[in-house]
Amino acid sequence: MAVHELSRRSLLRSAGAFAVPLIGTARAAEPYQQTRVPQLKGSAKSVVIPTHEFQGNLDERLDFPADWDVQVMHMKGYGAPVLSPQQIAAAIAKPIGTRPLREIAAGKNTVVITFDDLTRATPTYEMVPHVLAELKAAGIKDENILFLGSFATHRPMTAFEVQKKIGKEAATRYAWLNHHCFYGCKEIGTTSFKNKILINQTFLGADVKVTLSGIKVHYDAGYGGGAKAVLPGVAHIDSVEYNHNVLLRQTKTAGPVRVFKNEMRLDMIEAARMAQVDFSVQLMYDQKLRPIQVFSGDIVEAHHAAARVASKTYCTPTLKGADIVVSNAYPQNAQAFHAQRWINQAVRDGGTGVLIIQHPLTLDPVHFLNNRTASRSGASYYQNVARRVASPLPRNTGLIVYSQYMDRTLMNNYPGGTHFATKWEDVIRILKQRHPGSSVQVAVYPYGGMQHQEIELDG
Repeated sequence: MAVHELSRRSLLRSAGAFAVPLIGTARAAEPYQQTRVPQLKGSAKSVVIPTHEFQGNLDERLDFPADWDVQVMHMKGYGAPVLSPQQIAAAIAKPIGTRPLREIAAGKNTVVITFDDLTRATPTYEMVPHVLAELKAAGIKDENILFLGSFATHRPMTAFEVQKKIGKEAATRYAWLNHHCFYGCKEIGTTSFKNKILINQTFLGADVKVTLSGIKVHYDAGYGGGAKAVLPGVAHIDSVEYNHNVLLRQTKTAGPVRVFKNEMRLDMIEAARMAQVDFSVQLMYDQKLRPIQVFSGDIVEAHHAAARVASKTYCTPTLKGADIVVSNAYPQNAQAFHAQRWINQAVRDGGTGVLIIQHPLTLDPVHFLNNRTASRSGASYYQNVARRVASPLPRNTGLIVYSQYMDRTLMNNYPGGTHFATKWEDVIRILKQRHPGSSVQVAVYPYGGMQHQEIELDG
């Protein structure tokens, strides 16, 4: 993902006489996908970005005019060594704050293992074989292991999606269920923050409760993972709404990278303690969704240990005042607003942001808590769209949304004046019109959906 000066001669040497490899110029979900593109004309600066998480994991080449100053803003942990399966197994076998899973599960009968959905980039399939090996060592039978989707008020997953998340072998050999936030939940108490906690009764009924999570910045709960696998993960929508809406409005302690003194997170921790989670695995991953750190054990202590490392790994410098800020929504394309924050933070007044959403899902319109909240406003769908379109872009900036999967549902979520492009050459054409001349500074956040600013932990 570095910037390269590419000439016709160097391209011919590196890629053959007709084309260079890459890019996602055809849709990943379709057959006969194009994997090569014509050689560049003349010379240009090129940046390679990852796209299509869980949908082929494609790389895409972005070409910029050769005379532009293009800077790729990598996270501090870029280039961290990738863990081997043996290293993952060793980390799971040496937990923090609790006994090894094989000891916890010994003599027990039933086990439930939670996992997040495809809106989260966690490569859960990297953890699953090693967790199952621990359970096998404890004598747990395959038919007594259940995987439970832990995705709060998101939509249920399909069998194909579950295979992508936990691996095809696990998804076919072991039973799995979706969590449903409207029913099948049991009240287990009230937190000190006055949140009445209702949790999935199947989760509560297991002899051994295991949660599998990924560590990525969350702009309210600090980081994903940890107790978040329980609340909101397998909680009733009423408990989630209190935590996400009521408590969040009442307190001023929530925010990105805040996990120790964050009252929203502390409410989650109390809920997880009430649910009596036995074992948790927290996975950190790189820009290609490969495992780089694993922390296992107590659902709170292991998460805190992961957060301390994550704050020094995912943090990324901000190039303030750039003429153009390009932010790639990977690996959270279904919630691209996370990556859009880089545009708001870095682009100069009158500059232009480019938001890249290269994923067939683009925007998942099903989020039961958001849908419930929106319905209470009394406004119709058309009124909500009209409000967005009427809202101007801030500071005389421009916004381009680049996606090969453009549809009206996606476009209706952006303010008036937003440009939409399905081809990268159209993005460059618009940028040249807005920024004529050669002294153009460009900041590229190549995996903006997982990068965060340089923020200190709150404890």
